[in-house]
Amino acid sequence: MMRFQGKVALVTGGRSGIGQAIARRLRDEGARVFTAQRGADAEFEGLPADFTDPDSPAEVVAEVISRAGGIDVLVNNAGMMQEARVEDMSLADWQRTLTVNLTAPFLMIQAALPHLRRTKGSIVNTGSIEGLGSNPGHAAYCAAKAGLHGLTRAVAVDHGPEGIRCNAVAPGWIDTELNLDFIEAMPDPAAFRRGIGRIHPVARTGKPEDVAALVAFLASGDAGFITGQIYTVDGGRMAKLSLP
Repeated sequence: MMRFQGKVALVTGGRSGIGQAIARRLRDEGARVFTAQRGADAEFEGLPADFTDPDSPAEVVAEVISRAGGIDVLVNNAGMMQEARVEDMSLADWQRTLTVNLTAPFLMIQAALPHLRRTKGSIVNTGSIEGLGSNPGHAAYCAAKAGLHGLTRAVAVDHGPEGIRCNAVAPGWIDTELNLDFIEAMPDPAAFRRGIGRIHPVARTGKPEDVAALVAFLASGDAGFITGQIYTVDGGRMAKLSLP
C-alpha cells in the first residue's frame, strides 16, 4: 500500500522505539517523513527539538513547512516518564512530565493546525493504557496521558468541521529498547518474560510495529470517518480481569 504517496509526515520522538516504527511505516507507504527529538536522526530528516522548551514545537513545524511546503500528518509520539507517587514527586518533576507529554503535543497541534487545515490533514497522538489505568508510582505520567486523551477528543470536536481528524493510540507493554533493557536487568529475565506474557490474552508482548500499523491506518484516508477515538493496543491486557 502507498497510502501516503506525496504526503508529508512529522513524527516527534521518531528516532527510536515506537516513533521509529511509525516513521518507517509512513515512509514505506510513501510519505516524506520528518522526525523531531534531541540529537540527530541518521535515517530520516531529523529536526532538533527540546520539548521542555515552549518555543520548540513552533520552530519544528516552521522548519517542516520551510523544507516541504506543507504537512499532512502529525504524530505526537515523544514522551517521558518519571516514577514517583504524588507525595514523593517534586513540583518541578510533575511540571516537566506534563510539559513533555501534554503541553508539547498541545503546542505542536497549535502550530500545525493552519497547515493541516489546508491539507485536510490528520493528527495521531501516542497516549497510553496508563491514561486509562495506572501502574504504581506513575502519578504524573498517568495524569499527562489521560490529559492527552482528552485533548485528542477536544481537537477532533473543534476541528472536524475543517476536515482535520484527531485520534490517539494507547499502547500497553511494547518491546522498545527501554523495556527490553528493563527486562534484562531483572534477576531472572526469562521468568519475567513468561510472567509479562501471561497477562496478555494474545500470550505475548507488543512490538513497535503493532502500534505503527494502527497509527498508519488512523492517519490514512481509510480512517476517514474515524475521529476523537482512543484505540488501545495492548494485546487484550486491559480486557483481562486479574485472578484472586
